[in-house]
Amino acid sequence: QVQLVESGGGWVQPGGSLRLSCVASTFTISAYAMRWYRQAPGKEREWIASMSSVFGVTDYDDSVKGRFTISRDNARSTAYLQMNKLKPEDTARYYCNMIKDSVNYWGQGTQVTVSS
Repeated sequence: QVQLVESGGGWVQPGGSLRLSCVASTFTISAYAMRWYRQAPGKEREWIASMSSVFGVTDYDDSVKGRFTISRDNARSTAYLQMNKLKPEDTARYYCNMIKDSVNYWGQGTQVTVSS
């Protein structure tokens, strides 16, 4: 059974930084692309970043490009999202995602609030 657990969210002032983690239990993530999404209140969940499995190719939504960095530690079965220069519009619940055997898996999410 796949289980993804996010952590690292919290409250931060504009311009601050947070690092989110996503730990996959019971298996290694090395063979799978990892993705981060976010969902703000009243809005749909949106993709923001992904990292491929083999060569670690990254891709970002324009809204976070240059500020967020996705990475992974396959030995720890953990994906990360380093978020810098945070803005109030980054306030959302952040989810990690992976697809294994054609099934979409999601964590429970971690809340990020950016305000002064």
